[in-house]
Amino acid sequence: MRIASFALLLTALSAAPLAAQPRFEVARSAEGFVPRWEHGGLNVTPPAEGLWSIALGWRDGAPDDWRHVHASTCERVGEWTILAGELSCRGGRWLLRDAYRIEGDVLHGIRRYEWAEGPTLDSVTLGIRWQLPECRTRPFLPGILYYGNPSGARNTPDNVVRYEGRAGEFAIFEEHRYPMPFAAFEAEGDGGCAAAATLFTTPGPLAGARYADHWWSLGVRQTDERPELLLLSGPIGYNGCAGACKALQRGSLRLPDPYLTVRPGTVIEKEFRLAIDPAPARGAAFQRPVHRALALYAPFSCEGLPPYDEILAAKYFMTRSRWIDEGAVAGFNMYPEPRRAIVMGWCGQAASPGYFLQHLGAIGVGADEVRAMVQRSLDFLTQAPFDEEGFRVRYDVAAQRWSSPDPVSMGQAMYNFALAIRSARRTGGYDTSEWEAFLRRACDFAARRIADPAWRPRSTAEAFFIAPLLAAAGLFDCERYAAAAVRAADHYAARHLSMDEPYWGGTLDASGEDKEGAWAAFQGFLALYEHTHDAEQLRRAQHAADVCLSYTVVWDIPLPAGRLADRGLRTRGWTSVSPQNQHLDVYGVLYAPELYRLGEYTHDEELKALARVMFRSCGQLIDPWGRQGEQIQQTNFAQRGDLSDVTQFRGGYAEGWTVFWITAHFLNAAAKFDEMGVRL
Repeated sequence: MRIASFALLLTALSAAPLAAQPRFEVARSAEGFVPRWEHGGLNVTPPAEGLWSIALGWRDGAPDDWRHVHASTCERVGEWTILAGELSCRGGRWLLRDAYRIEGDVLHGIRRYEWAEGPTLDSVTLGIRWQLPECRTRPFLPGILYYGNPSGARNTPDNVVRYEGRAGEFAIFEEHRYPMPFAAFEAEGDGGCAAAATLFTTPGPLAGARYADHWWSLGVRQTDERPELLLLSGPIGYNGCAGACKALQRGSLRLPDPYLTVRPGTVIEKEFRLAIDPAPARGAAFQRPVHRALALYAPFSCEGLPPYDEILAAKYFMTRSRWIDEGAVAGFNMYPEPRRAIVMGWCGQAASPGYFLQHLGAIGVGADEVRAMVQRSLDFLTQAPFDEEGFRVRYDVAAQRWSSPDPVSMGQAMYNFALAIRSARRTGGYDTSEWEAFLRRACDFAARRIADPAWRPRSTAEAFFIAPLLAAAGLFDCERYAAAAVRAADHYAARHLSMDEPYWGGTLDASGEDKEGAWAAFQGFLALYEHTHDAEQLRRAQHAADVCLSYTVVWDIPLPAGRLADRGLRTRGWTSVSPQNQHLDVYGVLYAPELYRLGEYTHDEELKALARVMFRSCGQLIDPWGRQGEQIQQTNFAQRGDLSDVTQFRGGYAEGWTVFWITAHFLNAAAKFDEMGVRL
């Protein structure tokens, strides 16, 4: 029926009190019908100029000659509310239609554009825009923009997207760049309350595009007064530059003018969802959208993914190929021959086999030689010299020289030593005396450092000390180590839970926000929860884990012709690296066991299912030698090869950088799952 009254009010139904539920209403104004989605005092509406926005021109790399249209009719058809309008221009007509339906506490929308008659239009841009009221906001774009990327903006401003909410600011990116396809604002109210307004999209390419592989774009911008969530039919840009594509580690390239050619009879539809979620605290508003994305895109099936045992066999073969045994020197090479270096932590993970090889027999791919490799590799690493910065983590085999102390690598190495000692004590057959002396010395260093009243670490990197300190506290009955871990965890909670400073700096090549920094905090908070059973530590662990999760791809991104399409890659379960390096990698495999344990503690079966998918999915692309490259180009970003033509990046695969962490993380995670009694 036609809606002739001044307002239509539709309320979502549930058992919760009505006041706590989101509301959808369509109000009648002088210009036409205006939809509105509201929850908890926050609302989103179309801009005042109109519900539909269409640009018919192009100038200076951006859409031009915008036309805006209000809805002239409103109709209720079953569960759907239908708004319609039309625009006469250029000798033809646009027929425009929106359909809305409430699904639980989410508003589902389908927008339809039809160029019904008239000539072919050659410079068209379509816009879907939803505005918040005038308020303080901070943006959250998964894998891309974390509350403005303040650390990256401060340290390496040209390497990352920056956003402060100034009038005219924008951050808009191709949908295939998003591991989780949504854009959100945390809106701040009085008294520290917060809420998330989120625009979810069903990603896809467009017909009538100017160039091949032309997709919708998604992002945020700030008008003169109001924050805006928006979808556009291709235009992108960030850091004040329309058309800029975050294509390189340290900069951008121009993406060719992404406008549409629209012929008579063309119909384009776009599906999206809107959600508004009150948050328990400032800095926590992003968490509900992350879990909504898991539910909406449901990346929980292992169908079509490599078998678990096949992955383990390939990775053990690769591990064995990196073994160096030259009398006084024994360990696992970070690089393929002829380059040789034994490196603890970060890209080398030379201490990791000392732990995971002890479990390979139990998981079916062990060999008689593993015992010697465990003993000799860890014995050799204990020779690393110490100084006031800690211990050296890199041994150059040719130069016979140790170098490069850093907290990321030290913390990761210490944890692997602790896990190896714990496993060896259970199974017997190893001399752990040198390992234990080394770990004690390393923990003494870390505990002294953290206990210093002047301790103020540069980034989240030193959170990697928390888990090994707690493990060592149990191994050696040393309360001083546990006290240092608690102090470090409290420090990082105070720094990061508000997201004024998002987790950052967890890799050696990242000077800004990254998932590895979030993982450092997640690992530490979870270990402290397991040590204390304090619910506050579990809350902290969930916060950091949800940042890690936001880097996880929850959909299978369609890929153009190229190396990834050749192998039929399914992208669900892989992880985007950081706002600086926006390719995919297998790093999330390392913390899949911790996500599984978190799922057990929080009774979240979806989290446990995702952990399985992350391990299995990242087992794709393994070659006959057990190797994988580090850089999977799911979007218009590359670090290797010809970096001149951005339209050729997507679908590529830099498979030559086969450093050892890509193998070690799989088997490290497999050993943890084995200890947990979980088979994937």
